[in-house]
Amino acid sequence: MPVKQIITKGKVPVKIYTDDVEASAYQQLSQIAELPIIHSHVAAMPDVHTGIGATIGSVIPTRAAVIPAAVGVDIGCGMNAVRLSIKADKLPDNIRQIRAAIESVVPVGFDMHRSCIAKKSTTDALSGGLTNIHNKHPTLIKMQKMPHETWLRQLGTLGGGNHFIELCLDENEDVWVMLHSGSRGIGNVIGRYFIQLARTDMKRHQADLPNRDLAYFKEGADHFDDYLEAVHWAQDYAMANRREMMRLIIDVLKRYLPKFAVSREAINCHHNYVAIETHYGEQVYLTRKGAIRAGAGELGIIPGSMGTKSYIVRGKGNATSFNSCAHGAGRCMSRRQAKKRFNLHDMEDQTQGVECRKDKGVIDEIPAAYKDIDQVMENQSDLAEVVHTLKQIICVKG
Repeated sequence: MPVKQIITKGKVPVKIYTDDVEASAYQQLSQIAELPIIHSHVAAMPDVHTGIGATIGSVIPTRAAVIPAAVGVDIGCGMNAVRLSIKADKLPDNIRQIRAAIESVVPVGFDMHRSCIAKKSTTDALSGGLTNIHNKHPTLIKMQKMPHETWLRQLGTLGGGNHFIELCLDENEDVWVMLHSGSRGIGNVIGRYFIQLARTDMKRHQADLPNRDLAYFKEGADHFDDYLEAVHWAQDYAMANRREMMRLIIDVLKRYLPKFAVSREAINCHHNYVAIETHYGEQVYLTRKGAIRAGAGELGIIPGSMGTKSYIVRGKGNATSFNSCAHGAGRCMSRRQAKKRFNLHDMEDQTQGVECRKDKGVIDEIPAAYKDIDQVMENQSDLAEVVHTLKQIICVKG
């Protein structure tokens, strides 16, 4: 479907692909549109909802400037999915043991590996970049406990919140592995550090901002190049983190399933990141906060909630969306609201047929706390087409 509504109160319009937008998200989008650095317009995806710093589900093109809080603190958060060369009928009757085995090798929440599990080539490539960042900003290193050890041990870990690992079946009964995670603690530290620097920089220049979270670095500013270097490092780290987790999961599955091959990697894609792209005839810094790139022919992953469908999609290269589409279902209520409204019975009912945790610790991730993924997909029919429909049978939550 085309754009459903347009906000025209700011310096540029906001083009929105849904009618379902909460008042606080409208306010956030309007504030972004007031900034003098925005190019052409702001696009809001059909899963749009209120975020911290900037609206989740927003695509923000900026001229010669970047907004650290728009990228956020889960820098490089995204998805990875692979299809296996086996069918559903080859899975064991007892899939609970598979979930337990995955949970035993992939740390979740605040947990991490006892030692680094990544290849030396991976850690060497990342170490050089992080050392350079720390040399320029020595105070950054003090923000994380045992930083040199922590970021290494967190490679190949899931984290918490809405991060997950799933075993899914598609419309052909093919088995897929899909996971969602980002740059872990080190990405959070980098994000918070530069968000504060941007706020300080804006105060020094007495910039009139509609919201202090929208503080930005302009090209030539003291920390502009340093932030780009750091954010791109964190995005590379997030990509490596997902690859390491996928390697661990595949090794586990080899112990429980008949011999198989990984027949195809759908994509390893970010949905919280900034990239240099050209749109409407101008090179911009494009921030996708809760959105994936959906250029013509490009594959992407759009997960639902832990009890609903997910999709492998092919982008249509829609110019109005800046070659973007939704990154998932999007929340329709806060975590606190979900915990107050739902109970364990609701959780069990809404995750029937899924081998997963069904305890109080995951009630905030209950499917009803998210928007209808089918409505999200319908609203973005101009942005991406469905290639595969996935339904989880195992879900490991952070």
